[in-house]
Amino acid sequence: MYQTEQSPTPKNVLPTMYDLPSEHPEDSGLPDLYHLWQSRCLEYTFRPSNYPIELVFVASDLNLYFDVRHTQWYKRPDWFGAVGVDRFYQTQELRKSYVIWQEEVSPFVVVELLSPGTENEDLGQTVRGLGQPPTKWQVYEQILRVPYYIVFDGATNNLRAFVLTGDRYEELILAEPRVWMPEIELGLGLWLGTFEGLERSWLRWYDANGSWVQTPTEQQRQQKELAQQRTEQERRQKEIAQQQTEQQRQQKELAQQQAEQAQQRAERLAERLRAMGIDPDQL
Repeated sequence: MYQTEQSPTPKNVLPTMYDLPSEHPEDSGLPDLYHLWQSRCLEYTFRPSNYPIELVFVASDLNLYFDVRHTQWYKRPDWFGAVGVDRFYQTQELRKSYVIWQEEVSPFVVVELLSPGTENEDLGQTVRGLGQPPTKWQVYEQILRVPYYIVFDGATNNLRAFVLTGDRYEELILAEPRVWMPEIELGLGLWLGTFEGLERSWLRWYDANGSWVQTPTEQQRQQKELAQQRTEQERRQKEIAQQQTEQQRQQKELAQQQAEQAQQRAERLAERLRAMGIDPDQL
């Protein structure tokens, strides 16, 4: 399914995501459970406030094709986020892969989760062989020029962050395991909590106030709690209203009783006066 138009450009003459494999034939493409859950946590909380959700795309273990001269070359980041690109391919379809000459927007941030088999390449410690594709580091730094590259070791909870400065990555010295990214008004940090039923340290996004961006489950739980609070508040208000109505009724009854007692006293006094030959009406 090669596209052809009169004016040849990489976008309209090179293979699209329909033409390129979504994974290596020998690779199942399925991450282990930790990679899956950690990527899911990143996805659920990646909510840049200065971009509409329609222009935010995230992916995990998705083929990323990067070279117009070698259209079969790709990298497969554990997780990446792109902004300013439509959430769906051509606004209407889920992506099978991310083809840079079609998208024309590089990822804004890439996260690699360290594992023994990929650690050296993730940290830029492998050397590109003659005639071989560039390493991950070279692709992210020199070809795609991804502004933020994050490397996280889930076994030791060691977070390392690299920011593109000029044409090279510069490692940030982190006083705490948090990285603020002003361009998207979000930060990435280490959170100790329970996600998917497992309590441990997770990478997750936080907002300008330093608050962790809520997951859909947390939002639903909060909405449920707020609804319960509103129901309880309404119940209490109803009880208070009923108590006030009862108090008003009792006060009215008391006032009536007092008026009746006063009337009875006045009548008895009048009777005594008349018995004494005194007309109470003349008093």
